[in-house]
Amino acid sequence: MQNALLIGLSRQMTLERQMDVIANNVANANTNGFKADHSLFEEYLNSNAREDNFIGSDRRVSYVQDRGTFRDVGQGPMEPTNNPLDMAIDGNAFFAVQANGAERYTRDGKFSLNSTGQLVTSDGNLVLGTGGPITFQPTDHDINIAPDGTVTVLEGTARTDSIRGKIRMVSFDDPTKLTKLGANLYDTGSAAQQADTKSSVRQGYIEKSNVNSVGEMTRMVEVMRSYTAIANLLQQQSDLHKSAIEKLADVPA
Repeated sequence: MQNALLIGLSRQMTLERQMDVIANNVANANTNGFKADHSLFEEYLNSNAREDNFIGSDRRVSYVQDRGTFRDVGQGPMEPTNNPLDMAIDGNAFFAVQANGAERYTRDGKFSLNSTGQLVTSDGNLVLGTGGPITFQPTDHDINIAPDGTVTVLEGTARTDSIRGKIRMVSFDDPTKLTKLGANLYDTGSAAQQADTKSSVRQGYIEKSNVNSVGEMTRMVEVMRSYTAIANLLQQQSDLHKSAIEKLADVPA
């Protein structure tokens, strides 16, 4: 296959994978605490390929390939909900939760109580405190979460606060190394973790997705146009080769 066709094909393959990343961002534009992904590209020089127009040329053919993706860990906008169990983290920390018997991490603070009074995520995973799962009593009311994550309530007719635990917040040396597991959960991956003391909890708020919907839709249109332009170019190249072969066939022997 001609080098020009290979170059166009390599670009189309990277555009297809870039479209997958953009589509996933758009699909999660309304997912609480979602962090957008973006594609990385690099030049790939094929040492065995040379430019077709130069016999003996040492100029190598340059292809494009997608190196991978990187995660935008920037904080999303805060949305008030007036629900005392909803929480948003102001800072770089993550909530620690128990999912499938293992500790996982999330930025989605849409919490509620299960049938046994334990604080859980929207998927039913236990929210972990510094001493384990946080459990409320049936008579608890006036729930308050302090900026440091301390959970206090008024129990029954008592007028003094009772402590039910402290929300465990974890930060990472490089949060971009966290592994996405789906369902808005992360695994540590290769990132080192530590207890976070700089971030704060905002009660009655939810952190929304940090996806820029307008920007993602613009990139989607750009990718579609680039893909179409390359497809047209490849078709023209193919037609040119076809025409050359037909003309050679008409040359008298």
